[in-house]
Amino acid sequence: MKSPTLFSDRIISWYDLHGRKQLPWQHNKTPYKVWISEIMLQQTQVATVIPYFEKFMSRFPDIDALASAEQDEVLHHWTGLGYYARARNLHKASQQIVEQHNGIFPVDFDDVLALPGIGRSTAGAILSLSLGLNHSILDGNVKRVLARHGAIEGWPGKKPVEDKLWQLTQQLTPSVDIQKYNQAMMDIGATVCTRSKPNCPVCPVAIDCRGQLTGRQLDYPGKKPKKVIPEKSAWLLVLELDNSVHLHKRPPSGIWGGLWCFAQFSTKAELDEHLSNQAYDISHQQELIGFRHTFSHFHLDIQPVLVSINKISDNQIMEQDSTVWYNLPHPPKVGLASATERILASLGSVLNKE
Repeated sequence: MKSPTLFSDRIISWYDLHGRKQLPWQHNKTPYKVWISEIMLQQTQVATVIPYFEKFMSRFPDIDALASAEQDEVLHHWTGLGYYARARNLHKASQQIVEQHNGIFPVDFDDVLALPGIGRSTAGAILSLSLGLNHSILDGNVKRVLARHGAIEGWPGKKPVEDKLWQLTQQLTPSVDIQKYNQAMMDIGATVCTRSKPNCPVCPVAIDCRGQLTGRQLDYPGKKPKKVIPEKSAWLLVLELDNSVHLHKRPPSGIWGGLWCFAQFSTKAELDEHLSNQAYDISHQQELIGFRHTFSHFHLDIQPVLVSINKISDNQIMEQDSTVWYNLPHPPKVGLASATERILASLGSVLNKE
């Protein structure tokens, strides 16, 4: 491998010609804007993030606005992006910044790292991209570029492999033009050194990339060991009354934490027993189209059951903080699980046919 300086020079020169410079969070950069974009970009493509980022920033233009908002509204603006713990952590972190840093995003690395939802690479990205502070990064795109260039064997999820990559990124990161360099490394990983079809002929560091020179680009980084993903089933009760459906708020942690969902049952028998116990005045009942929702650690096969009722008695469903009648024509601004949102989107045509 050639010297780190030459490596970074080539990366920065590539950025000047080809790097992405017109993304919405790159205009009038602030730590807050870069922070929001970096969290949104975790596990999510740039094209998907842009409209969410613009809508989010319009409603929460600064830390104070985010910190003072209700969590439900924050989750509402996150609906569709997935991995909702990111939004909950953003909200918690904004309140922590108000309480501990007078509403000003901290510039000390350890203070940033102490915020909920921010790891070592994200902290480095925020401070380097917004303020030009000298911190290395190691997101998924950078890991791929460095693993291929240095022929680093093994899956980066293993600490010894990750440690090697951190050592390499710190060795190669320059002390000047850090904003350009770090952005370029992410851009090259996203647009050139892609997962399945790396475009080596246009890569600025291909000439001494050990993966490219040996024709083993696709062997790096090492793959995560495969394991069988469990399958589970859920029956969701879509209880409807006068064009409103009954939703429950999930506990703050765990699957769909803090989001609004339909009542969930493990089996059809459990759902039927619930209906029987409640003795609803049912006018219509049907199974809607089922679908599979995949989490990081299991598949969930979902079967929604629409149950339209004429009325409820006083001893049936009572209004509580953890339940709401969600008005379909005039929906409230609450955070919805993606499965809930998918079912709601299908209800209009189903109810109109009744």
